[in-house]
Amino acid sequence: MQAGHRTWVFDQQPVIVSTGTVGGPFEAQGPLANDFDMLHEDLWLGEDSYEKAHRLLFEQACQKALEKGQRQKEQVQFVLGGDLINQITPTSLATRTLGAPYLGLFSACATSMEGLALGAMIINAGGADYVIAGASSHNAAVEKQFRYPTEYGGQKPPTSQWTITGAGAALLGKEGSGPRVTSATIGRVIDMGLTDPFNMGGAMAPAAVDTIEAHLKERGVDPSYYDLIVTGDLGRIGHSVSMDLFKKNGTAIEESQYKDCGIMIYDESQPVYSGGSGPGCSAAVAYGHLLNRMKKGELKRMLVVATGALLSPLTFQQGESIPCIAHAVSIEAESE
Repeated sequence: MQAGHRTWVFDQQPVIVSTGTVGGPFEAQGPLANDFDMLHEDLWLGEDSYEKAHRLLFEQACQKALEKGQRQKEQVQFVLGGDLINQITPTSLATRTLGAPYLGLFSACATSMEGLALGAMIINAGGADYVIAGASSHNAAVEKQFRYPTEYGGQKPPTSQWTITGAGAALLGKEGSGPRVTSATIGRVIDMGLTDPFNMGGAMAPAAVDTIEAHLKERGVDPSYYDLIVTGDLGRIGHSVSMDLFKKNGTAIEESQYKDCGIMIYDESQPVYSGGSGPGCSAAVAYGHLLNRMKKGELKRMLVVATGALLSPLTFQQGESIPCIAHAVSIEAESE
């Protein structure tokens, strides 16, 4: 099952039985709106705080995955998830509703694929019949913690990104019909000494490249093995930097097969600077738009590489540089 130093190949190929995706009002204006299972008209979601709204996003994504998979919450052995808020409290509070054993995760915006990799590992090893893996983010809650409350109207540079309001959850099972999780490569922490919290894409790009190149080497496949290699939220700046690094390293990834969820989720007319970000970004795009494309037969194999910046408001205030990570999971269409 282990391939090389940091890659798992799942011989049982756990099944993505179903998924649930939820978005906010800004995401409803984007090009992927039709791929969400539920869209909200305002950021409050009927709650009295943004953090409570954040909690509800994850709850609803999990509930949608169960509903679409025609499974009961009592059938789920483990929930794996996380977010960006202090002590991942929105996810932790949301799991009260599910009532399943819970493993809280934090890899910043890379949390979605960390959860999918670990969930697949648990099922592949015979540790569970069903697992839910997911991640979420809320623009107003996250921006308030890491930058400035949106009410301040603070000026942002063009390298900054827009935290999406959204969540994605996948119901994984040991058997059934649906796309298969075939392998995962766990990322290393890469720190290039960057300190600008308004240029996350540039900071995360080397970590994405490191994980993708390790995955290709340890699985012994060429980039062309995948119809699509998609990063979580490098945005336009980080995407461009990573392409330069691939060329420098001699890794032959075609730009046509290499995309970014943070670029895909919003239209060019939406004022999101370099693109979208947040743990919910890769979760919503992968579990919504990309798996829908796979079900239509447009994609047979894809590598989803969620990227994360492992900083906190405190480390930034203390002058620390930004350590980054990327986790990659390969998903393949069910064989006919």
